[in-house]
Amino acid sequence: MKTKPFLCVALLVAVVGCSSSEVVRQVDITVGQQLIDLKKARDNGALSASEYDSQRRKLVDSVQ
Repeated sequence: MKTKPFLCVALLVAVVGCSSSEVVRQVDITVGQQLIDLKKARDNGALSASEYDSQRRKLVDSVQ
């Protein structure tokens, strides 16, 4: 029965080892890059023309 405490400790170490103290930073994407991404989404069929126009307008208006 000495293996049971060992397994519990090993499991605890594995779980604690999975945690991370790494800080995730938000990457600032330029408006130009967002417009390029929107166009690619429209060209690939992920957005309809009206969805593209709406999102593009919101993006441009957010800058003004």
